[in-house]
This record gives sequence, C-alpha cells and structure tokens, in this order.
Amino acid sequence: MPKNRIFYDLFESVAETLTTMGRELKRMVDESDRDKRAVVVSRLEDLEHKNDEATHQLFTELGRNFITPFDREDVHALAMSLDDVADCIYASAKKIHFYNVNPNETSIQKMAELIELGTKEIQVAVNCLRDMKHLRKMTESLIRINSIENQADDIYDLSIEKLFQVEEDFKSLIKKREVFQVMEKVVDKMEDAANTVESIIIKYS
Repeated sequence: MPKNRIFYDLFESVAETLTTMGRELKRMVDESDRDKRAVVVSRLEDLEHKNDEATHQLFTELGRNFITPFDREDVHALAMSLDDVADCIYASAKKIHFYNVNPNETSIQKMAELIELGTKEIQVAVNCLRDMKHLRKMTESLIRINSIENQADDIYDLSIEKLFQVEEDFKSLIKKREVFQVMEKVVDKMEDAANTVESIIIKYS
C-alpha cells in the first residue's frame, strides 16, 4: 500500500471528533436543564464544523495527490459517510433542542447510547486502517456496528408504533417522530461507513 499518511491522519482526526460528538449527544439527552442542553448543542455545532473542515481537506488532498492509501472511490465514500454521521448527530441535538422534546424518553436515551457506542467502534475500525495489522479487531468492530444498527432499527420501529398509540397531540407527534428518524439515520450512516471499511479490508488485506 502507498505510504501517503495524510489521509490516515485526517480520517483518524474525523473519527476522534465523531467519538466526542457521540459522547456529547449522550451527555445532552442525560441533561434535564434546557439551558445546559443548549450549551452542548453549541459544542456539537463547533465539532460538526471541525469535521467539515477535515472532510474538505480530505477532498483537497484527494484532488492534489495521485497516490492514495486505497482506492480513490473508497477514500471519497468513507469521507462522505463519516461526514454524514457528524451531520446527523448534530441534527439530532438541534431537533431535540429546538422542538423542546423531552430527551428523558426511554427511546431517545437508548438511541443516544447506541450512537455513542457506534462512534467508538467507528474510531477503532478507522484507526486500524493505517497498518491493516489488526484485522480481527477491525472485523469485530464492524460486526458490533452492524448489531448496533439492527438494535436501532428495532428501537425505532417500537418507538414509532408506541408514539402513534399514545401521543394525542399532533404537533408533539410530528416533533418526536422527526427526532426518532434523524437519530435512526445516524446509525444508518455509521453502517455505511462500516461497509466502506469492510470493502477496503477485502481489497487490501
């Protein structure tokens, strides 16, 4: 594999920021004070902007360098999927805050917990791309991400079913449904990133 390391540095930086964002989202939904939640939303916005800058730099390096550590299509796909994860985490926090949805709901708590776990597994998998010496560790993380996505799907389905059964206020129903949808989308984007890493492993291991 080519020894161009700038891509690894950038991907690892993005993955580290995602882990921080997952932790901050969980901290937000655990916070009962709306004003304190607003502070966390602001931090998540800063982190999302940080990832945007790193993603832009990845694309700049992709255009500048003839040699890349793995297929250009995979570099692009991984950068896009990781950026999508960051966007959706921030969007989740914004919707919870702006809609003033009570984050103490069991479904939101569980989804946030899965998102936090998923970001940690993404970081493990991405960090192992640099030397490809820990394939078992990478594969185990990818399997856990797949399991997290399946759990999130189940929580989402049950949440929507319960929402339409018990929520009588139409506006509240719409707000909660949008929060559930965007949080479930975070985990979908994590699986997209995991699938790209798996593709890279198959090609280069």
